[in-house]
Amino acid sequence: MSDSSGKDTGFGSFSEFYPYYLQEHQNLICRRLHFAGSWLVLALLAASIISGNPWLLLLLPIAGYGFAWVGHFFFEHNKPATFKYPLYSFYGDWVMFADILRGKVSI
Repeated sequence: MSDSSGKDTGFGSFSEFYPYYLQEHQNLICRRLHFAGSWLVLALLAASIISGNPWLLLLLPIAGYGFAWVGHFFFEHNKPATFKYPLYSFYGDWVMFADILRGKVSI
């Protein structure tokens, strides 16, 4: 959504944001890194619960954002959407992860 000056004013809903999010993830390696980071987040979360080790939870942001940001900075060559739209971007990561699992988004 933009005002009359063309300046970005944000999105009215996640459904408006998600096409933009996918556009920012066109590079195959970037999407693969996002997917790998999301799997690692789930594995760390499970390991923390199973082992009873809450310290593993400190690795969640490193795993999730680390993989994603490498994808953006080195392969997609853009700034991660999370810098401008942190909540929509976080949700977008998991929707894209689910869409990859369902075959709606390719990796």
